[in-house]
Amino acid sequence: MSSKATLKIRQIKSGIGYAQDQRATLVGLGFRRMNQVVEREDTPAIRGMVNKIRHLVRIEQGE
Repeated sequence: MSSKATLKIRQIKSGIGYAQDQRATLVGLGFRRMNQVVEREDTPAIRGMVNKIRHLVRIEQGE
């Protein structure tokens, strides 16, 4: 039970037409295509990145 909490994040909208820093945040989280799900450790830095692009992603079930 010592596993770290994770977030499953799905890209639901394209970064086209949004600011360069928002597109860079998508790439920084590891997104390459629409509807892709990435799993990242639940840290304040990752939460901040998700908050910046909350209109482009959706948090799914996390463990």
